[in-house]
Parts: sequence; structure tokens; C-alpha cells
Amino acid sequence: MATLTVWKFDSPSGAEDAVGTVRALQSQELIQLHDAATVSWPADKKKPKTRHLADMTGPGALGGAFWGLLFGLIFFVPLLGMAVGAAAGALGGSLSNVGIDKNFIESARDRITPGSSALFLLTSDAVYDRVRDAFKDTHAELIQTNLSQEEEQQLRETFYEEA
Repeated sequence: MATLTVWKFDSPSGAEDAVGTVRALQSQELIQLHDAATVSWPADKKKPKTRHLADMTGPGALGGAFWGLLFGLIFFVPLLGMAVGAAAGALGGSLSNVGIDKNFIESARDRITPGSSALFLLTSDAVYDRVRDAFKDTHAELIQTNLSQEEEQQLRETFYEEA
């Protein structure tokens, strides 16, 4: 079973700073990282900057199409109006079929705002207490959703990109 976690930070650089923490956890085999991306939103910008961390992921990474769709639903749909919003609602419905529901998307949208950043991780086999302790001093807020094996497989079949 995979977990999609979002670590929200109170500064635009917090997520990038935390990438090293995830690398260390991964090298200590305290977490298995399948895919990752960051969002940085400076307080003076109208929209966030996103980055897929392809260099941290291995075989089976979901790739840019998944992150583009997810970030579009979280950050850009509210800005595009009702016509595009209706089409995006259908896309969002397809994500709910893989365990990423409306509540998760709205929770991320409400928390990741100008002046903040977030680290999005698709992981499994995490040693939760050690991972939580690694982020303790960052004052990060955790948002997560668990994906069943079937949902994870469907997500991979839909968005997997070969290297």
C-alpha cells in the first residue's frame, strides 16, 4: 500500500530544504520513495512554482503527467473559472478512483498558500515514528491519504512514465 503525503512548510523554501531529509531517510531505508515533487509559493506571487523530483525516484515513478494533473486541480482550477472547472471536476473524479479524493485536494488547497511550500511524496514502507521525528524540527504540517494496492496499481497504469 502506498501513501501520498504532503508536508506543508511555513516558508517558500521549506520544501526544498526538506528534500535532504527525505534523501537521508531513503538512504537509511526508513522510507521507500516512489515519486516526489515540490511546490514553492513566494508571498508576492500569484501562483506557485512546482518541480518534479525525478532524480530522487526510481523505477515506477509516476512522472510529470500525474503531478501536473494533481497540481492543476489543487492550485489552478480555482483560478480558471466554471467552464474549465467543470472539466477539471471530471478529471478530479478520476483521481478519486485512485484514492485521491476531493477532501485531500481541498485540504492541500486550503493549507498551501502564498508564503508557504510543500513536499509531495508517494511512498511505502515508512518507519513512521522515525520519519515523523526527522521532520519534527521543521514544524511541517502533514496531509496524507492512503492508497489501497488496487488504487496504487491503477495510478501506476494511468500515469507511469518510462525513463
